[in-house]
Amino acid sequence: MIVLIAGCSHTGKTLLAQKLLEKYKYPYLSVDHLKMGLIRSGQTGLTPESKDELLTDYLWPVLREIIKTAVENNQNLIVEGCYIPFTWRDSFTEEYLKSIRYYCIIMTDSYIDTHFQDIKKYANAIEAREEDSWITPEMLKEENGKNLQLCRKYDCTYLLVDNIYQVDVTLD
Repeated sequence: MIVLIAGCSHTGKTLLAQKLLEKYKYPYLSVDHLKMGLIRSGQTGLTPESKDELLTDYLWPVLREIIKTAVENNQNLIVEGCYIPFTWRDSFTEEYLKSIRYYCIIMTDSYIDTHFQDIKKYANAIEAREEDSWITPEMLKEENGKNLQLCRKYDCTYLLVDNIYQVDVTLD
């Protein structure tokens, strides 16, 4: 089974991937690691500051083929990151789709307003992040709101964080 975990920055994608690794023993691929490997090795002129749309357009074909290869080899894999397009289903035939689950983590405006300091505090729960003073409640609300609209438009499964942060999935 392939599990895709999407969402904007600071929503807990890596934390959920780590939980699933521990629970199901599925390895995970951080799209950020792939991005930085390609950037640092000079394989692209893109930078970490490039627009998300450009990074998605560059990374998705590589991720898509990694996912197909894992399905073809009957392997389990979690792929987590910001650069999974909401139209991801269009990249696969029905046979592949049977083996893929998608979850987008979305925080409500209310949750962001009430828990912004917690969101920043837990940003390093799994990985060491660089300084993140650039992130604001307004930015998070805008990005999460946009993701919610796109999930609804493209019928993508989303995990809504509202009153408390309780994000978990059961894989069957």
